[in-house]
Amino acid sequence: MRKWLGLTLVMALVAAPAVAQVVTGKVAVVLDVGGRGDLSFNDMGFKGTDQAAKDFGLEMAEVQSATAADYLPNLRNLARTGQYDLIICVGFLLGDALAQAAQEFPQQKFAIIDSVVDAPNVMSIVFRENEMSALVGALGAMAAAHYGYPNVGVVLGIEIPVLYHFEAGYRFGIDWGNKKAAEVLGTKPVGLLYTYTGSFSDIALGKAATEAMLAQGAVGVYNVAGPLGIGDLEAITEFHRNRGTPSGPPYYFGVDANQDWLGNGQHGLASGMKRVDVGCYSAVEAVVKGTFTGGVTSLGLAEGGVGISKFVDLLEFIDFGISAGALKAEDRDLTIANWAVNRGTVPAWIWRAVDELEAGILDGTIVVPTADTVDEMQAVRARYTLGAP
Repeated sequence: MRKWLGLTLVMALVAAPAVAQVVTGKVAVVLDVGGRGDLSFNDMGFKGTDQAAKDFGLEMAEVQSATAADYLPNLRNLARTGQYDLIICVGFLLGDALAQAAQEFPQQKFAIIDSVVDAPNVMSIVFRENEMSALVGALGAMAAAHYGYPNVGVVLGIEIPVLYHFEAGYRFGIDWGNKKAAEVLGTKPVGLLYTYTGSFSDIALGKAATEAMLAQGAVGVYNVAGPLGIGDLEAITEFHRNRGTPSGPPYYFGVDANQDWLGNGQHGLASGMKRVDVGCYSAVEAVVKGTFTGGVTSLGLAEGGVGISKFVDLLEFIDFGISAGALKAEDRDLTIANWAVNRGTVPAWIWRAVDELEAGILDGTIVVPTADTVDEMQAVRARYTLGAP
């Protein structure tokens, strides 16, 4: 039963019927410099807001920020019109600008993803990314042990608190997976390769970082840098092409959206799903239904806000890929077949172990560490060194 907690929220985005009453109004979504086309974080923000606008009869405006200097002017320009029922900021990087705009326009309702702005007119939506990253880390560690790979990898973007959540959870998951593999296989612990690229937009950096990790024996690479995942997958695809291997390790681990379908599903094993679309949708719904309040909304496994990708997610996000023009409709069946073959390269005991970890997190018997500051992150790294000297 616990596996389906939060399903109502997810299904609202899959097949939500239009609301009976006609609601006239406007909603705006403001994106950071990462922009659309990442097939993960920013596209998920657009997806959820767009779906809510359609369901509730709203007009939606999308504003792309070319540089960080655009954040505050973009918010001011929208707010001063007085026309928007809600302005949603997608991304931690917009936090400082929103704090100022919320003070300047106290009657305007705002929401922000991945940051906490302490103002009565701001709904701050944050996610427990450490929980789903623990599941991905455990999967990677056990797959590495099964195949005899020495490491798992993760490519991160800018070193900010949100990404510390990912890294902390991933480290814990690898440690948990190492212990489980030792019980089942008697293997030694595998290590972690990680790098902060300092970018959420430089795809070439993602590819170069992944190539370096593959050269050091990474069984798979987790994308925690949005668009850089395109480069991660390119490196993994080329590695397989050069080896003549159609599936199996090394794997690509997607982020935010279900990215298992990328590359026609051939190398994406699983994704750490962070339902930014659910967060944006729920913020719009709160405004429409008159339940909007300021404060923090935290979404984790129990709320359906994060999770590791499953088959039902694959089907939904294949449609997402087709609508984005990143997947051909005629390749739907091929993608599903490739995904099934790739998943089948991982033994059943590993998938059962991932389910065990998920159940433990849900019932509170397993607590996944997180970090919000440099000091807290260093403490987690010290506890879970994972092969570091």
